[in-house]
Amino acid sequence: MRKSLVSLLACALWFLSLHGQPVTYATIQPIFVNKCVSCHRPGDAAPFSLTSYADVRKRLSFIRDVITRGYMPPWKADVHYRGFANTRSLSPEEKNLLIQWIDAGGPGADGQNHKEELLNVTSYGRKPDLTLKIDSAFTVKGDNLERFILFKVPFEFSEGHNIEAIEFFTNNKKIIHHINYGFYEVADTSVDIRGGRSVINTTEEESTQKDPYGALKKEMIYYTGWIPGASTESYPKDFGWALPRRGVVLLTAHYSAIAREEKSVVGVNLFFRKDNIKRPVRIISLGSGGVAENDISPPLFIPARRVSTFHLKVKTQEEQSLLCVWPHMHLLGKEYYAYAVTPSGDTIPLVHIPDWDFRWQELYKFKKLIRIPKGSVINMDCTYDNTVDNPFNPNSPPKGVFSLGDMSSTNEMMTLLLIYTSYQDGDEAVSQEE
Repeated sequence: MRKSLVSLLACALWFLSLHGQPVTYATIQPIFVNKCVSCHRPGDAAPFSLTSYADVRKRLSFIRDVITRGYMPPWKADVHYRGFANTRSLSPEEKNLLIQWIDAGGPGADGQNHKEELLNVTSYGRKPDLTLKIDSAFTVKGDNLERFILFKVPFEFSEGHNIEAIEFFTNNKKIIHHINYGFYEVADTSVDIRGGRSVINTTEEESTQKDPYGALKKEMIYYTGWIPGASTESYPKDFGWALPRRGVVLLTAHYSAIAREEKSVVGVNLFFRKDNIKRPVRIISLGSGGVAENDISPPLFIPARRVSTFHLKVKTQEEQSLLCVWPHMHLLGKEYYAYAVTPSGDTIPLVHIPDWDFRWQELYKFKKLIRIPKGSVINMDCTYDNTVDNPFNPNSPPKGVFSLGDMSSTNEMMTLLLIYTSYQDGDEAVSQEE
């Protein structure tokens, strides 16, 4: 819906511009909402906000420069290999209209009554129905060390809820390398979901218990997460997953090494679907940290002073309809390919990142569901640059890097997460474009 609105506005503005009508902030504001505000809002990853006319007005020349060069909005996927529903790239019409508006001095006119309170809340376009977050801020030390912190957030309702979208909630994205969250049902009321520790510092503590939350993790409902640059995870009509009446969400936060102490609040925004969920979605992780980790060829050791390519092939066990793919590498990543080869030999492009940038990752949502026949082989071809020519190389001079499974940024990963559901006839026509 939001994308359609922007397209209609773009056409209308193009028509008006031909007839000498002024372009105002109110008429171009949807472009900022859909393409910029998900990062440029208070507490998010971008260094400044673009949620108001005043924010935009004082940076007109800078905005013109970065959109003219194509540096912003950032979108790393090759649109010629596969298009996606959640692209942040500006269309030529949108870019021309923004430049026209900026060159006219960025007139505000009727744009003073914009809904700033909505833009500051979520990137999904409405307020969340529920926010599950930690009770008090966690202090991240400013000692230039990475940390992995496990948070427990219990929940209990009179009834369960159907989820149509989920969004990472935090007061400060800049200090977070990534975060994963799992939702677990704890139907047995004899199991205390509120007792015990709510925070475990797995980096600095040696737990006397192998898995301190093991009693709470017997029934996983859903698992997902957030990476730098990622937008809201949402599903088409009739799709989603069910949040149980009682349980916990366990959040594993990977904090980046920082030089100054910061306070961090983390959680999730949940958006409820009123209708029943007819098509439950699932998620699977392939590669390092997931299924077939030991099948990466050659084994994922990245030698120093070389550019190296690794491969993984995983055969599907059921006929699937893919909603999204989530590729992941770390700082040595250079290029990422994922594609499926069907039993009949057809190739299905999934995602190509020609110039990997850890700062701009995404959960790539297909425009329409992608059918993957049973017995198809998911292929990952990933290239890493462990040379002095890589400006993001964490080691100087370069040194050999393993994938050790601890997910620290100085090690590496080669991962592809798939959000999918069981295939049904006609899924290829199911649109995910809003």
